[in-house]
Amino acid sequence: MKKLTTTLFILLFGILSSFSQNKISGKVVDEQNQPLPFANVILYEIGSKKTPKGTVSDDDGNYFIENIANGTYKIEVSMLGFKTEKIKEFKLSANKTVNIVLKEESQKLDEVVVKSTRPVIKQTAEKLIVDLEKTEMLNSNLQDVMRKVPGVLVTNNGITIAGKGGVRILINGKTTEYMDVETLLRDFPADNIAKIEVVEQPGAEYEASGSGAIINIILKKNVRLGTHGSITGWVGEDEGFEYGTRASIASYKNKLNWQTSIGYSEPTWRDDLFLVRTVGSETYDQITKSPYDPTNFRVSGNIDYYINDNNSIGIGGRWNTRKSDRITSSRTIISDLNTTNTLFSENNFERDRDNFNINPYYEYKSDTDKLVIDFNYIDYKNDNTNTLSDVTGSTLPFIDRKYNQNGEYTIKTYKADYSKTFSDNFKFSFGSKYAMVKTDSDLQSFLENNANGFDLDQASSSQFLVDETIFAAYSKVNATSGKWSFSGGLRYENSNTDGTSVFLKNGKMVEEVKKRPIKKIFPSASVSRKLNEQLGASVSYSYRIRRPSYNSLNSFQEFLDPFSAEEGNPNLKPAFTNNYQFNLTYEGQPFFTVGYSNTNDVIFDLIKQDNTTAQIRQQAVNVEDYTNWNFRIFGPLSFIKGVEGYTGFIVNKNSYTSAIHGVNLSKWATFWFIQASYKLPWGVNFEMSGNYGTGALEGQIEVDWLAGLDFSFGKKFLDDKLKVNLGFNKMLNRGFNGTIDYGNGTAKVESNGSRQNIQLRLVYSFGSKFGKKKSSRNSSRDEENRIQDNN
Repeated sequence: MKKLTTTLFILLFGILSSFSQNKISGKVVDEQNQPLPFANVILYEIGSKKTPKGTVSDDDGNYFIENIANGTYKIEVSMLGFKTEKIKEFKLSANKTVNIVLKEESQKLDEVVVKSTRPVIKQTAEKLIVDLEKTEMLNSNLQDVMRKVPGVLVTNNGITIAGKGGVRILINGKTTEYMDVETLLRDFPADNIAKIEVVEQPGAEYEASGSGAIINIILKKNVRLGTHGSITGWVGEDEGFEYGTRASIASYKNKLNWQTSIGYSEPTWRDDLFLVRTVGSETYDQITKSPYDPTNFRVSGNIDYYINDNNSIGIGGRWNTRKSDRITSSRTIISDLNTTNTLFSENNFERDRDNFNINPYYEYKSDTDKLVIDFNYIDYKNDNTNTLSDVTGSTLPFIDRKYNQNGEYTIKTYKADYSKTFSDNFKFSFGSKYAMVKTDSDLQSFLENNANGFDLDQASSSQFLVDETIFAAYSKVNATSGKWSFSGGLRYENSNTDGTSVFLKNGKMVEEVKKRPIKKIFPSASVSRKLNEQLGASVSYSYRIRRPSYNSLNSFQEFLDPFSAEEGNPNLKPAFTNNYQFNLTYEGQPFFTVGYSNTNDVIFDLIKQDNTTAQIRQQAVNVEDYTNWNFRIFGPLSFIKGVEGYTGFIVNKNSYTSAIHGVNLSKWATFWFIQASYKLPWGVNFEMSGNYGTGALEGQIEVDWLAGLDFSFGKKFLDDKLKVNLGFNKMLNRGFNGTIDYGNGTAKVESNGSRQNIQLRLVYSFGSKFGKKKSSRNSSRDEENRIQDNN
């Protein structure tokens, strides 16, 4: 009986204690009522020696601390760049809401502000957030920043996440300014970046397009009162001497805010291809070297006018030009048991690209409501000429070819987004988008005549026009309850794409129109839960579409060298992907991730060999089934004294299956990566990033081991106004060596870029040092991503 009484007493005490557990929640904002993510909120119990409870504010500045016993407490909130706010003692006997306003620190001339070289990293169910706003970035371009993101690999073949390519880069929700990743990574300044979001499970607010992850680069919100700016200059050595410069200036006075920048660069690099294949009894040994030295010029600017505390209007614009004149040289040795012949050729490329964009907007914002109305206009022109010809010394005949291809693209997008916060635990948002796209691509093909000139080959020439409209609408809910968080949404997209081909058929010019109507609902959802003070778990799902690029639908064929050609596919269909992901976090940091995706009709670059003509053709096709498994584990390097950074492993499996095209490819791969920084004597900051992979499946190519190593040294001068960075990139840059299976034969392939890039970069900042917040917004630029031009 005594034992039973004791048990009942303990049970009753536990029940009563559970009713005395309280919750404190609230929002952390700045003096302009802008939410502050990643603020540290610490709860101290007065008179207690227990370890204080703490948390970090989320993207919207909200925080929650649960399971708090009755008592007397105080709160302390801190964040880099802001004064620490202390909330005076209070008694707690029920749930309580405490909102906190942080004031920015005013910097005096003799004041020293300590900044971390390590970014704040946070994993949510939908995305990985790397906060750089209060980080000291001595490495000064986007390439250096991307290497700070756990699990993101930057190689010659672009950017991959969890072994998957197809990564889309956005800036403030807009597509990147450049169509080639190489120039973007080198030229975009890191000083302007507030944070990077790696969105592997896009919510309903994002366009459903794409099968890979989204990297959204969010520019700094701080726009300083007064006038300030920076001047950047860099020089380097890669495939020859390279250099670039950029100047930016901004002013914030009264209600008017304007910013402008201008930049010019001439980077250099090289891509090499070594290919050995067998055609019947003959061996084709080919070497192709492609040097690049484009000139890039860009001007951008925007003006914002704050009508009152809730309403603002603005307009932004940019103009970019890129000219590229280069010669790709190729040598092919054709041999059998008795004879050997050689064909030397050159492909002279002349590329001229020009794009203009203008983007007006209106925004209403209050404590609970936000409305953004946005219009985006894009005008893009791309004029290309390339001449393929043989070179003296060849022992085989070849008919020279010439191609003139001019493209014009016009995109108009109207977009509206609205969100309402009902409470700290519930938020609802919805929006709509309407886009109109018109493209006109005209290819003229020429063949060499007997007078060493060129005649128009009408049979190989054609015109391709696209007329497309896309309507989209979405709704999304974000809710929290205790340790649980939920996000779910639906996106409806209705697109109508008409592709018109104009070409010569049976001696007459004809038009063929292919219509591609698509009506689909794209759901997305995520659920997360705090398991204890340190551990959290989440599961997420998204359904997405990848539409073919506009150029890939064109049946144009274009020779890259005498034995290699690319051609479009007017029968290409969209691909649909189901993505699933599980995340385990430790103190909000990424720790362990499992991902699985399955794609129907994946868009796949198929390479086929014709044994009759000995030609290789590359064409985008739909492969019926593609799956990706990936497992990731991350860990900080803080256990090494003085070292900041991350290391980890990525294990993935890519599988492609197609009965129609005879594709059956599958491969496991393991990657190890590291990113570390260390403070050397004399205030020099050392940073290093490296990776090693056991192999990979790059489309149809089964790749052997690969590796990369980059490091840099940075230091500040002139009262921190001048930042100097000396970078050594691609020091261990093993591209990919592997095997291509054509179905009717195999080939050994090696693809490498230039190595040992050295670059010296200087950034000088001037102007005022006082900050004021400016909100950022996203503008739809999804259709522009489908204009492919990587030359």
